[in-house]
Amino acid sequence: MNLKVRLALMNFLEFAVWGAYLTCMGNYLGKAGLGEHIAWFYAIQGIVSIFMPTLMGIVADKYIQPQRLLGICHLLAGAFMLGCWWMGMNNPTPDKAAFITLYTLSVAFYMPTIALANTTAFSILTRNGMDTVKDFPPIRVLGTVGFIATMWFVNCAVWDGGSFMFTLGENAHKFQYTYMQFFVSGLLSFVLFAYCFTLPACPLVKNEGKKSLAESFGLNAFKLFKTKRMALFFIFSALLGMCLQVTNGYAGPFITSFKGSVDAAIANSFAANNATLLTSISQISEALCILMIPFFLKRYGIKVVMLMSMFAWVFRFGFFGLGNPAMPGVLLFILSCIVYGVAFDFFNVSGGIFVDQECEPSIKASAQGLFMMMTNGVGATVGTLAAGAIINSYCTWQDVVVNGVTQSFLLGNWQTCWFIFAIFALVVGVAFALVFDPKKKEN
Repeated sequence: MNLKVRLALMNFLEFAVWGAYLTCMGNYLGKAGLGEHIAWFYAIQGIVSIFMPTLMGIVADKYIQPQRLLGICHLLAGAFMLGCWWMGMNNPTPDKAAFITLYTLSVAFYMPTIALANTTAFSILTRNGMDTVKDFPPIRVLGTVGFIATMWFVNCAVWDGGSFMFTLGENAHKFQYTYMQFFVSGLLSFVLFAYCFTLPACPLVKNEGKKSLAESFGLNAFKLFKTKRMALFFIFSALLGMCLQVTNGYAGPFITSFKGSVDAAIANSFAANNATLLTSISQISEALCILMIPFFLKRYGIKVVMLMSMFAWVFRFGFFGLGNPAMPGVLLFILSCIVYGVAFDFFNVSGGIFVDQECEPSIKASAQGLFMMMTNGVGATVGTLAAGAIINSYCTWQDVVVNGVTQSFLLGNWQTCWFIFAIFALVVGVAFALVFDPKKKEN
């Protein structure tokens, strides 16, 4: 099989695992009596990202080839995720402490795999004489396709009374509302575990000579902070990372909350009943925007690309604040999803390429882990908890009878929340434009 196709399949499975629950988990948590803790569930992903990607990056640099470590992490992540499915299946309101523990262990081993997948792809491409800036984005696109595929699947799949079917209509047993989303994620993790051991080897880079204590433990990636350009890059990566999980955690409950509207046109709208399918437009946009990265990164550089991402977040939040699921308001939701491609890709994917280009081979995996730590770790943790506090102060979970069935929705002043997030992204973008001044790297 073609090498690029093999790496594309790896990326497909990598993000399909995440797409099964990331954007719809909030709907299940509300139903399971854990709605007030949505922010914490997404913050946990950030908390473990503060140290796990860096630790796994050290292991991949020093002890275990990255493609093998990628598989091992998925084996463990999948096992714990299936534990969440098992608890949800056996109890409509699972024990909070036990459920959170299993979920935490699962994401603790999943979050490092994003950086490990990048490291594996970059290493294999480089060893085979390919250009990472040109060849990696089309490979990474398949990751987004995988994310979309599982989003669509859990949006339409229904398991009700021992029968399985697909529907776009109202059904409280859709996977996007139930514990079955965790089953899909765990099963795909097992598939990727097996697939990783079929990938080409990524030999470890051995440094000759005497090593310092920091080098022995793989901590020398932190020396990147000594360079002003890289230090500012990582600091603003953390600030921009504060936006990453806000819509992942709350876009689903926000759009679904319109099902509790007294306006029948809004409550019965296609968008309100298919929140996961609607938000998948974000990932479709993401897939298309990835293909634009080589052009923008080579032509304009990392500063302009990241600025485009930052201002795209302003529109992402602003459009949510102005729209609603019925016509013509749903068009603003669609626009919000379209700009998400620029908001996410022009930061995450371009940032990963930038870090790979700026680092020496012996610390590439550690540096990718450090980038992951600053964005999905420090930034996402602080941003998600802050967003949760803001949303919980303006919105509350309320029971509403829909078509004779009592359902819980997060209702309140959502518009103010989205505008607060938009203003934050605007401030970060203006500050970045004023202080970040990267020097062009000479060939």
